[in-house]
Amino acid sequence: MVVVAEGRVYAVGVGPGSPRYLTAIAEEIIRGCDIVVGYEYTLRTIRHLLGPGKTVHTVTMSSQEGVLQSVAAELRAGAEEKTVVVPFTGDASFSESEVVDRLAEIFGSVQIIPGISSVQVAAAMAGVPLDKSRVITMHVTSPIEGKKEEMRQALASGLSVVLIPRPWPKRPDKHFMPSEVAAHLREHGFDTGAMRVSVFESLTTEQQTRFDGTVSELEGREFSDLCVVVFNQSEPDSYMNYRWQWDGDGSR
Repeated sequence: MVVVAEGRVYAVGVGPGSPRYLTAIAEEIIRGCDIVVGYEYTLRTIRHLLGPGKTVHTVTMSSQEGVLQSVAAELRAGAEEKTVVVPFTGDASFSESEVVDRLAEIFGSVQIIPGISSVQVAAAMAGVPLDKSRVITMHVTSPIEGKKEEMRQALASGLSVVLIPRPWPKRPDKHFMPSEVAAHLREHGFDTGAMRVSVFESLTTEQQTRFDGTVSELEGREFSDLCVVVFNQSEPDSYMNYRWQWDGDGSR
């Protein structure tokens, strides 16, 4: 592992897509940084912060490694301390661990700035409490068979599930979007015609869409890469159901 002594590197969550969901601390760090390395979609969210004086690198999955190595070399060679921001759509601590781990390998030390995740927004819109749900991301390059089992077990036990599917159109064996999720559940004995589901796309942006229906209706239906699937199995349970805890002497 190569440690960069000079400079500071931030992994910054910039929200689901709308600049309105960018936190004040994220904005402050981006405004004050010298170098930004990010994907085109993510950079669009913060373009109003990318003024003169900043070096901005737009990367793809295939080019990001070379760019990050080049930036690390620049930090090592420079006499002036520079600050680097790598922005992440949503929250840098969720569904981005593979990239954050690689940043730590390249730069040695990375400070993570949390952001608002599309998971939070989707759960709020669907009325699903996250503390009574299982949140699962399939958006990784590692095998997801264990995650599929976790999803099935959570649904079978009556938990709500907030799911980030995996777009991989060039590898059908790895592609696991809503249509594939629905087929997978049907093949594992779930009554998908009776299961309710919501799918949100491009949350917080002008392109935001919402599908509400049954899981069986997802089969054959296409959704964009920027989607979140919510299985809502929650039941209302207000604190008034537990008033015995403060009513009278606390006995039942």
